[in-house]
Amino acid sequence: MKSNNEMVDYLIDVGALYSAHIIDAFRNVDRADFVVDGSDFNIYEDYPLGIGEGQTISQPRTVAMMMEMLSPQEGQKILDIGSGSGWTTALLAYIAGDNGFVIGVERVGELVEFGRENLNKYGFKNAKIIQAEDELGIKEEQFERILVSAAADEFPQELSKQLKIGGKIVIPIQNSIYEMTKNKNSELEVVEHYGFVFVPLIY
Repeated sequence: MKSNNEMVDYLIDVGALYSAHIIDAFRNVDRADFVVDGSDFNIYEDYPLGIGEGQTISQPRTVAMMMEMLSPQEGQKILDIGSGSGWTTALLAYIAGDNGFVIGVERVGELVEFGRENLNKYGFKNAKIIQAEDELGIKEEQFERILVSAAADEFPQELSKQLKIGGKIVIPIQNSIYEMTKNKNSELEVVEHYGFVFVPLIY
């Protein structure tokens, strides 16, 4: 695949992308803007690419599937944990629009700067990437959507407190992706999707 549009067409063909507003984000936020120099030959292929510090920009199909599971909407406040290259933060910012806000959180200092530089290419006023603190996520804040892009060994309970009623978390745990919705009783309703591989979540 030689272009971002070809990659998006492929993701639609394999059933990973199907929502019009998410497809629109993928077409307008080019994966090429979030990879390291020298990886030009395989930017759009369907596999992860190294971005340094032992981290990766995730496989396009996996990112597409997680975005569809998360179902972000315009105007939402969204937390992106493990923002890495900034690609997912930018996709979410495009979807959230001017009335929404996205905070990317990254543990690795070098990647905080890398992600910020990449995000700045788009001039989003509704998104930022910050250095992760000791506690996972952002203490005392609540979000309508939380995306986690690295695998935990078990569900980090502190994230439930950071999710609004009716909100949704998408998180890899071991080799599955969990889609969790917080109901009116503050309980998480869980759907598990099997068969994925991620870098470990650092916290």
